[in-house]
Amino acid sequence: MQKVRKAVIPVAGLGTRFLPATKAMPKEMLTVVDRPVVQYAVDEALEAGIEHIVFVTGRNKHVIEDYFDIQPELLDTLTRAGKLDQISSLNRLQLSAGSISFTRQQAPHGLGHAVWCARDIVGDEPFALLLPDMVSFGDKGCLASVMDLYEHTGGNVLAVEQCDPTETNKYGIVGKGKAVHGGFAVTEMVEKPAPSAAPSNYYINGRYILQPEVFDILGTQERGAGNEIQLTDAMKKLAEVQPFHAQPFNGRMFDCGSKEGFIQANVAFALARDDMRELVFEPIAEMIASQKRRSAAA
Repeated sequence: MQKVRKAVIPVAGLGTRFLPATKAMPKEMLTVVDRPVVQYAVDEALEAGIEHIVFVTGRNKHVIEDYFDIQPELLDTLTRAGKLDQISSLNRLQLSAGSISFTRQQAPHGLGHAVWCARDIVGDEPFALLLPDMVSFGDKGCLASVMDLYEHTGGNVLAVEQCDPTETNKYGIVGKGKAVHGGFAVTEMVEKPAPSAAPSNYYINGRYILQPEVFDILGTQERGAGNEIQLTDAMKKLAEVQPFHAQPFNGRMFDCGSKEGFIQANVAFALARDDMRELVFEPIAEMIASQKRRSAAA
């Protein structure tokens, strides 16, 4: 069993659900409290033991590269202002030299194509995949839990959560097989099945460990739904020859690619912070109470 050292984070999407904000700013740089969405994915990867992160970028995403670079002018300004706490905070976020790579997805051909673009940097070894729109919230990062299961099963491992059984048509759903070390064997993968046809209500939540053979499949795969190269199609083919397991996430994943998920994440992370909780709890509670009063009076 090879160690998982590298993680792929696709950041080439256009973020059309957040227009007009994303007309000039990558959606991955929208902030949850005071950190960009993409920073949460990086922190989660590092917590899980990842040593090298590969960003798959697109046009107008240079600000992501700048964000992860050293900014001498900013550090000099903060030093002269005596803002040592902020300097320390920035230094903790700085990735070490040689531990980050960028490659370009030149056209929006789907998630599967974005993953395939990282093939030469990942090489012939298993890798983690984190969809940055999905922000992990819990005592332990989602990828760390996936890594724990991988160390017992090898092969390919997916993180899953349970959705409302009536909403399986919104997600990629997996079939639940034999229990394994807190997870279970995946018996099938179905993209957005009707509730009556869904094999379970466990959906893939944006965290994966995949074997490198998936690159060969993606390289010759025909376009699927949306006229895009779909990762799920490649995983289903890989599952014919390699095992897949699923690790239920004991936390919550916020879909920050949607407006409602983004707002929910901001509230959850703010309330979880000692320096923010008292400042925001009462105003939020009052806004909720006020909304309830207006609804009752309507």
